[in-house]
Amino acid sequence: MKRFSIVSLSAFALVATVPFISQVPGIAPIWQSSSAIAQSNNKKPQLELLLEAKKQVIVKDEQGKEVKKWERLEGQANVKPGDVLKYTLTGENKGAQPIKNLVLNQPIPKQMVYVLNSTKTSKGAKITYSIDNQRTFVENPTIKVTRNGKVETQPAPATAYTHIRLQISSLPGKATVTATYETQVR
Repeated sequence: MKRFSIVSLSAFALVATVPFISQVPGIAPIWQSSSAIAQSNNKKPQLELLLEAKKQVIVKDEQGKEVKKWERLEGQANVKPGDVLKYTLTGENKGAQPIKNLVLNQPIPKQMVYVLNSTKTSKGAKITYSIDNQRTFVENPTIKVTRNGKVETQPAPATAYTHIRLQISSLPGKATVTATYETQVR
């Protein structure tokens, strides 16, 4: 049974989270172990990103009924195939000025499969997905399949998802946007 460290997955996801910075003019990245800060020398907006991971665990309540709970992953936590992880991405505008047209791209690590319809967000962010490594993003990815000699379009399977994109038209100064999504270890 394959095992790997959630720390390496989280680090990969955090490092891969910040490609949006190049889309905000005049902003350069500064990286820290648990967050990333985008800032500028000329009093333009600052954005701090934090990525947190939790693992789904099943426990029994007082009546013996199984209940799903989320356990925060820290340090050298291990995950195994079948485990479900919930990522929470928090972006905080540290500046007083709004950040306009903010785009956050989150990769789905190759060792994971996106859990369909699990993305939730605050601040009315538009959510789109890529199944072609960020070449295109759409709300409902589809694929073409051939059945009985006919080409049909159908929803893309969860295994095809490579990235999640959040688009926020304006994040006010001192405000926070949060997004969560789930993946399952292959």
